[in-house]
Amino acid sequence: MAMTLRLTPDQDRALTLLAEAQGSSKHEAVIRAIVTAANRLINDATVAQLARDVIPGHAAMEARIRQARG
Repeated sequence: MAMTLRLTPDQDRALTLLAEAQGSSKHEAVIRAIVTAANRLINDATVAQLARDVIPGHAAMEARIRQARG
């Protein structure tokens, strides 16, 4: 599926830096960023659910973790 990605000049510079750091094209850097973000969200949701299921009083711990992440 084709799609157009419209970026501000600052976003384009950030994407260029990311692609250069990865040694990849901008296209590949975008795809990697999408997959990484999706994995992080899914993993965070899985860990949060495990905490709710397993750890009593997880709410305070989860709040401290989120605060530490900034």
